Amino acid sequence: MVKGGKMLISEFARASGLSVDTVRYYVRRGLLVPEFSAKGGRNQYQIFTQIHVGVAQQIRLAQLLGFSLKEIDAEAQAFRDGHSGPDRGLLVLQTQLARLEEQAQQLACMQGFIRAKIADLEREKANAATRGPDN
Repeated sequence: MVKGGKMLISEFARASGLSVDTVRYYVRRGLLVPEFSAKGGRNQYQIFTQIHVGVAQQIRLAQLLGFSLKEIDAEAQAFRDGHSGPDRGLLVLQTQLARLEEQAQQLACMQGFIRAKIADLEREKANAATRGPDN
């Protein structure tokens, strides 16, 4: 660990539960903005803090809630630009809820289809068993 609770990328990856490759990807996308150390010459060390761990956890939570990285980035940019607030947050969450409800309906339809197919196959199997091998 670097002094003052600061972490290099491998330590940060462990602390945040992300892979090093994922951390690098988030940095390239601008979702995580580490500090840089004077060490390392032209390839300066990326330095992360507990604040970055919190940001990483927020990103993961947003992904679990169905937000894409593009959407997460757009909301982070809106926050940085001062365009966020309760009204925007409410709209974003209402929109996401509607999207998830639509996906839930689609999944319910797929489940119904699969259940019907399973029932059909089970009936066919039962009919074949009662007819015997010669029929």
